[in-house]
Amino acid sequence: MWDTEHVPAAALGPGGARTAPGGSGRFGEPSATRRTPRRPVVRLPVMCRNIRPLHNFEPSATDDEVGAAALQYVRKVSGSTKPSRQNAEAFDRAVEEVALATSRLLGELVTAAPPKDREVEAAKRRARAAERYAA
Repeated sequence: MWDTEHVPAAALGPGGARTAPGGSGRFGEPSATRRTPRRPVVRLPVMCRNIRPLHNFEPSATDDEVGAAALQYVRKVSGSTKPSRQNAEAFDRAVEEVALATSRLLGELVTAAPPKDREVEAAKRRARAAERYAA
């Protein structure tokens, strides 16, 4: 069966069959006889929250925040929220390495902007979310 959701009506032939440009199928076949299977819809499970900026806050990012961001990143990249026993060691090592790299990066970044207040930024995020999800 054809997936006709995103096909303009002009491209559909009699009975909803998709037609080739000019209205005929390949090598003169009627287009209704030439069908391709519908592509499966792939939905990935929600794995983690968005990774939030950690730079230029007062007080600066804690080790827990850096570790949580590293865990979120490794979960997203690996495609799993909880690794198998075989992959647990590699997963944990990756989280540690990403956390170290993140800490090093945050320590070396320089900015002239004044530090942001965590509570003010959290209130802005809540307001944006309330506006976005208001029904």
